Amino acid sequence: MQIKHGLISCDSHAQLDKDAWTKRMSKAKFGDAIPQIRDTTSREHMIHASDKPVQRWFVNGKVVGERGTVNCPTAMGDPMRKTYPQRWEEVPVFVYDPAERLKALDRDGIDAEVLFPNDPVQSAAFLQGDAEFELACVQAYNDGLAEYTQVSDRYIPLALIPYMSDIDAAVKETERAVKNGHRGITMVAEPSMVRKQFKHFNDPWWDPLWACCQSLNVPVHWHAGAGIALRVPRWKGYTANQGQAMGPAGGFSVQAQFIPNLIFSGVLDRYPKLNWVCAETGIGWVNYMLETCDHEWERRHLWTQGILTRPSELFQRQIYVDFWYERAGIELRHKIGMKNIMWESDFPHSTSTYPESRAFIDRTLQGVPKAERDQLAYGNAMRLYNLA
Repeated sequence: MQIKHGLISCDSHAQLDKDAWTKRMSKAKFGDAIPQIRDTTSREHMIHASDKPVQRWFVNGKVVGERGTVNCPTAMGDPMRKTYPQRWEEVPVFVYDPAERLKALDRDGIDAEVLFPNDPVQSAAFLQGDAEFELACVQAYNDGLAEYTQVSDRYIPLALIPYMSDIDAAVKETERAVKNGHRGITMVAEPSMVRKQFKHFNDPWWDPLWACCQSLNVPVHWHAGAGIALRVPRWKGYTANQGQAMGPAGGFSVQAQFIPNLIFSGVLDRYPKLNWVCAETGIGWVNYMLETCDHEWERRHLWTQGILTRPSELFQRQIYVDFWYERAGIELRHKIGMKNIMWESDFPHSTSTYPESRAFIDRTLQGVPKAERDQLAYGNAMRLYNLA
């Protein structure tokens, strides 16, 4: 992959076309349960300004997502970042068409992007049926996203994994997805919080998946809340705009809990070449978390209980974090670890820097030496995802 702009987004969101699942899953087997866009009048005032019903994603017959058909307010051209398309025809083509999306990347001055999921892959949507249904949904998504790489090597797709089957199914799907062009997997941080019957992250049951990812040299990714709803309930008196504004500032708090769990789980010592990426959380909080982990490790002599390496050393060896608009975290970059930091645009979500990413990166990295700037803006991503 060639570097033209000097910028790689390590957290963007891929939107598959509305027919991505209906054309890949068996209609005879799954019928109307297949993820699809449909008209709905299930809520009051659900008639669009055009006098047509609004549309939503349906998975297994249930509505997924309340704000609109696609989470793409940035792409809608609304400077207030609060407009969501209410019908599929309102979704800008460059959000879901990989050829048109390349033009958006060039408009924003971005060379490549790591692709996390978008609608309807949210709120454990694929867990509403049985294991066979979930696996079919996951495979349809992974196959659809793999087609991005057939359009351009500027796309770095991340695969979903199934949870409702045995661990062998997750391993096989990871192997299949990587063979088809995926550069990593994305998963929830604590599976047992999604469903009680799922094994805890620290359980050795997951070891075959960690071994698989390590052998394939692909990282494991957590995004923002990592599939876990640990947040203060949103006050009903907020406007929609206020409610959206309060979310990002505390978004790091989930991963600030799960990274210590990862460190003290022993997984990093058992799989020393397996990398982990935490996206859409910023980096200003990282040093406090690492200092606390080091303090506890020292005071409790945890090296005598199997945690052989100092937490901050484990972090710098295997864990990556992303920034996009914050300045304070960059000032602490050497303490965090220069090789552990990457940049993100979060396109096309409301906190995205699109279409002003160049201005944001210039402001955030003002005064940073060019060699360090290049490392943060694209160098670390090229190394982690083997893009050189």
